[in-house]
Amino acid sequence: MRIEHVAIWVTDLEQSREFFTRYFNATTGERYENPTRQFVSYFLTFPDDGARLELMAKPGLDAAKAESIGWAHLAISLGSETAVDALALRLTNEGYRVVDGPRRTGDGYYEAVVLGPDEIRIEITV
Repeated sequence: MRIEHVAIWVTDLEQSREFFTRYFNATTGERYENPTRQFVSYFLTFPDDGARLELMAKPGLDAAKAESIGWAHLAISLGSETAVDALALRLTNEGYRVVDGPRRTGDGYYEAVVLGPDEIRIEITV
């Protein structure tokens, strides 16, 4: 077995799609729209292992009302400490907030945590 995909709600579908394609080389599938439910989504596929992320949006989402139990972050492995450092610096220079690291954690990871669109926590790691 394997996880087929994970999905996250976003308030700006195009901004989130651009973030993951620009910084993590994800490729975008076709935009899906369900007018009856006012639902739109994209499936993004990441290079190397084919992991997929579904970005979903609909009118009326309110980040302030998001549940506090559930997903904590999305971790994306970049393959090297140098790549983590470079992307953390690039994200900072392009206006995203790196809230932790880059650093070595107590459990041995080398990582940085950045807030992406909608302040989704993205852990970039080796």
